[in-house]
Amino acid sequence: MFEPRIVCFFCRWCTYAGADLAGTSRKQYPPNGVAVRVNCSCRVDPQHILWAFHEGADGVLIGGCHPNDCHYQDGNYKTMRRVALLKPLLAQMGIEPDRLRLEWISAAEGEKLVHVMSDFVGAVRKLGPLDYGPIASRVGGRRAAVKKGPSTPPAKAAAKPAPKKGAAAKRAVTAPKKQVRKTAARTAKPAPHRPAPAKKTAKKTPKTAKKRTR
Repeated sequence: MFEPRIVCFFCRWCTYAGADLAGTSRKQYPPNGVAVRVNCSCRVDPQHILWAFHEGADGVLIGGCHPNDCHYQDGNYKTMRRVALLKPLLAQMGIEPDRLRLEWISAAEGEKLVHVMSDFVGAVRKLGPLDYGPIASRVGGRRAAVKKGPSTPPAKAAAKPAPKKGAAAKRAVTAPKKQVRKTAARTAKPAPHRPAPAKKTAKKTPKTAKKRTR
């Protein structure tokens, strides 16, 4: 039977304390949720919710203080607006908006937490495992990558060309040699220029006039 995985973002002042009260009171509720304690419900960014779905969560539950009872005055009102704006975005991404739920649970409402968890787990179980459909290949998390495997098929080995016969084979054999000779001639370095040796010239002796003898 399918068991959903739920990520729960609980306010430390109210809902998280209500979860502690349910535990100390020995209340039984589905263990499908993983509680993440935050200072306030408004600290839950939409990126955190999308990250949870990206990593394979089937549902996200946000618990905070009741309106006008927030430890930070108006933090829960910000959470209310964010969730209202995020649900249509989830529908555009192919995620059912019912997979995201916001509840106000105080520290003294451990019994309410039990009912909310049981109801939410049952609703997500009816929806089934999260499947992004056509968007799974682009934004699917680890679960989509494990299920579908690599998106691109392995490349096929290139077929070898058929051997040439006759004159075409001779041209194919001789052509590379000619090409090698041409490239060798182009790349060959010219010999360094050496000046020609100077010719030795005989020293001319000055002609001395012969003394005329009388």
